[in-house]
Amino acid sequence: MKSEPVSSYESRRSSTTMPDDRTTVTELGTALGMFGYPDVSTALAARPPELTIRSSEWDRLDMLYADGRYRAEYEAAFLNGGAFLRARDALRERRPAVVEWTGGRKPPGDEVVPADLRVDHVYLVSCKYRSQIVVNASPVHLFERLLTGGYGRRGSDWYVQIAPEEHAALYAMVRRALDDIELPEKASQLSSAQRRAIAKSLGRTWPEECVPLYQAIVERVSAESARVWKNALGSSTESVLWRLLRIGSAPYFVLGSAPTGFVRLRIATPWDWRRHFELRGFDVEPRPGGQPMVDWRAVVRDRGTRAERVVAGHVEVRWSHGRFSGPPEAKVYLDTPHAQVPGYFSLQ
Repeated sequence: MKSEPVSSYESRRSSTTMPDDRTTVTELGTALGMFGYPDVSTALAARPPELTIRSSEWDRLDMLYADGRYRAEYEAAFLNGGAFLRARDALRERRPAVVEWTGGRKPPGDEVVPADLRVDHVYLVSCKYRSQIVVNASPVHLFERLLTGGYGRRGSDWYVQIAPEEHAALYAMVRRALDDIELPEKASQLSSAQRRAIAKSLGRTWPEECVPLYQAIVERVSAESARVWKNALGSSTESVLWRLLRIGSAPYFVLGSAPTGFVRLRIATPWDWRRHFELRGFDVEPRPGGQPMVDWRAVVRDRGTRAERVVAGHVEVRWSHGRFSGPPEAKVYLDTPHAQVPGYFSLQ
């Protein structure tokens, strides 16, 4: 029997979405840097067999490098992979025997580790290049279920659930403003094609008569989301903070970049976190702005130095795929620089 060029795990792509070009470059460029080649072009020419990707994906990497558009991303990712190869906490100058790429696949279980690469079946690596988003979930999953279970699940229309009157008033005004599109009386009756038509017509600017109605939704959704979240938290604040920070039962690494430079981190487990830190407070509040937002803020004490530090972020609750198109999603952002987050240790 002819052997496949990828592992059996790689061949089972039950929930696959093709990653965009930039994501492909940053993730696989990071992997290429782990093999010790002097530069990107040499690594691409060698096509190390330990990196288990298809020949078509190698071809895509070659094309993207030759194009030159993502040359800076290639170089930064390659340097991060080299740092991982040399790091005392990671490979320690040992060339990996196998590097597997998730390649846009969703994890089959309730996985909380956001791994893009798996090295030698042990090291899990998340590639984060200039992104502050740590969680993208449904509002119900975040505010009511506190991120328990699998990530990325979508639920009902959160705007309808907690701001039904404001949502109905806004839709009625949009329906009148877009009188060139045939739309049903209620938003719940919209077809997928009609939702896409509304999103395309509205773009990024509301008709003038819709602005105050949308602002009413912003204020109501922000306030109600914060209220629901507070009521659900109870005594679960520590575990919720861990989920927000993507601190899970397995340690993993984050390699990437931020406006301040490279991001090279080892992420602790809850067991490690409790050895070093103590949660002193966790608060959520609605944030005013142009879209529904909720701020979150934790005060953490270092058990060794007794010094306290703040880790903070915010949640944006917004329609997915454009206005009135997909159901609202909750994007959780980390506002505190990665190097200052308790439980994020610099890669040595």
